[in-house]
Amino acid sequence: MSLPTSARLTIDLDALAHNFAVLRAQAAGADAAPVIKADGYGLGAAQVARRLWAEGAQGFFVARLSEGESLRAALGAEHPATIYVLDGFLAGAGPRLAAARLTPVLSSLPQIEAATTFAAASGQALAVALQVDTGMNRQGLTLAEAEAVAQSGDRLRGLDIVLLMSHLGSATSPDDPRNELQLGRFAQVRRLFPGVRTSFAASAGIMLGPDYRNDLIRPGISLYGGGPEERPDARLHAVAKFEAPILYIRNVEPGEMIGYGSHTVIDSPTRVAVVGAGYADGIIRASRNGGYGWLAGERRPVIIVTMDLIALDIGPAQARIGDWVELLGPNVLLDDIATAAGTVAHECLVRLSTRAERIYLGEV
Repeated sequence: MSLPTSARLTIDLDALAHNFAVLRAQAAGADAAPVIKADGYGLGAAQVARRLWAEGAQGFFVARLSEGESLRAALGAEHPATIYVLDGFLAGAGPRLAAARLTPVLSSLPQIEAATTFAAASGQALAVALQVDTGMNRQGLTLAEAEAVAQSGDRLRGLDIVLLMSHLGSATSPDDPRNELQLGRFAQVRRLFPGVRTSFAASAGIMLGPDYRNDLIRPGISLYGGGPEERPDARLHAVAKFEAPILYIRNVEPGEMIGYGSHTVIDSPTRVAVVGAGYADGIIRASRNGGYGWLAGERRPVIIVTMDLIALDIGPAQARIGDWVELLGPNVLLDDIATAAGTVAHECLVRLSTRAERIYLGEV
């Protein structure tokens, strides 16, 4: 019998399309520009973008200038999407932004100055988005800076502001008072730029209600199956399914240890399956703290995660060498694994390495 030699990552773009439809239905009347930074949250920005374009997306958000250039090349002339670059207008970036027809998200006064200088030199209006910080304190103009810019037409000379945006810091907790605080501040900002399209909500913000949705939503992690409140959401489908084959099955007696050091000691007779994946494949080592795999129709607790191997307690399961164990997917939920690892779903996805074989379903 020929045995598998590597893990596999199946990326279900039909599930992605389903999630996109769910999120758009929550914000009926608003346009949607999916966030596909970090190579589509680790799942392939080109494949993700092409499928979402087919589902009606006409714009995308990336983080880096290089991501925007790669995405423009992947989409080609037949997919003339608006591509927003969240890093904004960095020194010397003007020619590259213009060549790839990218829209920088300006988040500081120096970026605005650099953009206006470039626009003046090129003799053409430069399309930009403007980001204002309403309480997250990470990036964006302060309210005072936004007011000063709005009141001084010269500071925006040569710029075509196509989008005004901010970002919620506590949307995963719907009852957090900071959500309403930021909503009120964004309302102040909107009055400073009448007639400009606005965007406020990412995945979690979409679920906060119509006041948060504005003209454009920016769905991110929930496109890929992560719950908007950082816990599983039955409305959303798993997009990534990561599986690895069983390489060894062994019985371990009480008092014996598993793995390096003496940290993991078995206290009862345990049947262990060792599968061919580890943190080199992106499975977070800390996910052994409550993490699980799926084998023979049941959850199987993770005992240890090492670089290339994971040990699971499989009990009396019918299993043999070569059987596939699901380590992430419809039965091993993204938010559950993130909780076990003490992190967020975003990190669990973007850490997935390229070592596993990649299989795309529903590619266009």
